[in-house]
Amino acid sequence: MDQHSFLEYSAAQPLAARLRPQSLDEFVGQTHLIGPGKVLRRLIENDHLSSMIFWGPPGVGKTTLARIIASKTKARFIDFSAVTSGIKEIREVMNKAEQNVLYGEKTVVFVDEIHRFNKAQQDAFLPYVEKGSIILIGATTENPSFEVNGALLSRCKVFVLHGLTENDILCLLRRALSDKRGFGDDKINIADELLSMLATFSNGDARTALSTLEMVVLNGDFDGESTTVTRETLEQCISKKSLLYDKQGEEHYNLISALHKSMRNSDPDAAVYWLARMLEAGEDPLYVARRVTRFASEDIGMADPRALELAVAAYQACHFIGMPECSVHLTQAVVYMSLAPKSNAIYTAYLDARKDALTQLSEPVPLVIRNAPTSLMAELNYGKGYQYAHDSKDKITNMQCLPDSLLGREYYRPTEQGLESRYKERLDGIKEWKKQHKNK
Repeated sequence: MDQHSFLEYSAAQPLAARLRPQSLDEFVGQTHLIGPGKVLRRLIENDHLSSMIFWGPPGVGKTTLARIIASKTKARFIDFSAVTSGIKEIREVMNKAEQNVLYGEKTVVFVDEIHRFNKAQQDAFLPYVEKGSIILIGATTENPSFEVNGALLSRCKVFVLHGLTENDILCLLRRALSDKRGFGDDKINIADELLSMLATFSNGDARTALSTLEMVVLNGDFDGESTTVTRETLEQCISKKSLLYDKQGEEHYNLISALHKSMRNSDPDAAVYWLARMLEAGEDPLYVARRVTRFASEDIGMADPRALELAVAAYQACHFIGMPECSVHLTQAVVYMSLAPKSNAIYTAYLDARKDALTQLSEPVPLVIRNAPTSLMAELNYGKGYQYAHDSKDKITNMQCLPDSLLGREYYRPTEQGLESRYKERLDGIKEWKKQHKNK
C-alpha cells in the first residue's frame, strides 16, 4: 500500500505495462462511459469524483482508468492491495484521510480486486465513505451484488465495463507495433490475418492480447534486420485458449443457465457449445452431469421417462472415466435432452404440492391409510377400512388418500407431449373409474 506516480514505465516492463494509456484520449474501448460527453469522462475531466466500482472482465481497463484518475485528480491518491492490506492498514490510512479533510485535501483510495476483501475489511471503509472522508474506487471482475458489502455498494456508483471488441484489440495491437513504447523502433513483419487471429484469441482482454503479441514477436524469426512472425509461431503460442471462467463466480452460473435453457429450447447445437465452454474451462463434469439429471425430470419428466435413465448413466460414466473421455457421454446426454419431448408437469406437480404442504402442515394422515403396528393403534381405528388394491378386480379402489381439506386437489397434470400422452390417458381412465365407483 503506497502512493504512486502511476504513469512511469520502463523498457524492462511487460509490453502491456509499457503501453498502458496515459490519458483518456489513448484509452481504447468503453465509449459508453468515456466517450465525448459521457458521464464518467466528465467526472474525471472535471475532477468531480464520487465513490465508484468498476465492474468488468479482466483486461478491459479498470486499473488503467483508476491510474488515469490518479494523474488528473488534485486529491491524494492511494492504492490498496486486497491481498496484503489488513484492517489495521486500512484504519491508519482512513485516519490520515480524516486529518487531510481538515486541510481541504481529498483522498482517493483505489482498491483493485475489491471482491478479495472480506466483509470485515470492507466494513472498515464504510464509515469513511459515509462521512466523505475518502472517495473509494474499487475494481472487480465479480458481480458486486454478490461480492461487495451491500451498505458499501449502495454508496458507490457502479460502472460496468465491457469486454473489448476485436476491432478494439486490433487497434491496440497495431499501436504496439508502431509506438516507441512497444515495437516502434523494430521492424516486425506480421500479417493482418495473424493479428486478427490473435485478437480473436484474446477474448476481449487487452492484457492477454499484448502479452501474446510480445511472446510471438520474441519467438519470431529474426534475420538480423527484422522479425517475422509466422502462423506456426502464433499457433504454438496460442495452442490453448484461456477461457474466462470462475467455478465460484457469476460466469459459472451464466454458463450452466445457458446450457439448461438451450436444452429446454430444444437447441442441441447451442447446448453442446455451452457444454464445451464449461468442460474446456475446467468445470467438474460431475457437476454438469448432476444438472443434466435434474433437467431430465424438471423439463422432460414423463414425456420421456428414459431421459432420467440416460442422465444417470452419463453421471456414472463421468464418475468411472472422468475428463476428457467422458465429454462424449455428456454430449450424448445433452443432445438427447435437447431432442426429447418437453414437459414440466412433474416439476409443477411438486411445486403445487409443496405449497399446500407448507401452508397446511397440520393436515393429519387419514386413518384409513395409517399403519397399526400396535393394539392401541388398532383400537384407535388406524388402518380401519383400508382397501388393498391388489385384491380388487381392476387393481384400484375408491379409497380416499388425501386429507379432507385437500379432497379433489390435482397436482400432476400431464401434457400431450411424447410418452406423457399415454400416462395422461391412463390417469384420465383412473379418474373416470373412481368417479363411477365413488359411492360404492
